[in-house]
Amino acid sequence: MSLEIDLEQRDRILIVRLKGELDHHTSDELKKQLESAIEEADIQHIILSLKNLQFMDSSGIGVILGRYKKISQKQGEMVVCSINPTIKRLFELSGLFKILKLKESEEDALHMLGVA
Repeated sequence: MSLEIDLEQRDRILIVRLKGELDHHTSDELKKQLESAIEEADIQHIILSLKNLQFMDSSGIGVILGRYKKISQKQGEMVVCSINPTIKRLFELSGLFKILKLKESEEDALHMLGVA
């Protein structure tokens, strides 16, 4: 299975919807698309909507951490929402929720960032 990447911009917020598998085969493409969007649109915050992400490995964690560092340098936040239980468990085990916020839905994440 591959990875479908849907990017939507609202103000300086990038909503990233992922469907499929985020692994060493697909992580480079996600990294390129996120880097491009962050630079071209002067993105400050990222919302990761992961309800349709079925699988993620350590390379996916690396892409998320790299973008988190870039967003943090802009005094921005990265918010995860609509996460399925399998991926949520991976985030918990890897300690990602120590730095990323978790919300139930995209609307909750947008509201938290002041754009609802």
